[in-house]
Amino acid sequence: MKKFAIAAATATALSLTLAHAAFAQQPAQAPLTLAAGEMTEAKEATSDTWITTKVKADLMTEKGIPGTDIKVETNKGVVSLSSNVMLTKTQKETAVAITKKIKGVQAVSADGLKAE
Repeated sequence: MKKFAIAAATATALSLTLAHAAFAQQPAQAPLTLAAGEMTEAKEATSDTWITTKVKADLMTEKGIPGTDIKVETNKGVVSLSSNVMLTKTQKETAVAITKKIKGVQAVSADGLKAE
């Protein structure tokens, strides 16, 4: 039994030594860096997602606006509104006004909104 314990301890020590040597031979990895353009794209994507969500939420909570029927898409701060449902002229104007008030919105395209 004593021989088994010595053999097990020796095997463990040898394994750890070899594992350490194997990891020590690997070159150190350089820290992950992002190009400035990639970071800008990530910020724009986050900002566009936030704008889209905010516009949709504000349209949904506005009384008299069929927010569930209005599709909202944002690309680089430009918001496009569209709908398959007919809106009144006032509803369309209100939807555009709500959208323009949101921080980060550069422009609003409401060509896709059908108005009477």
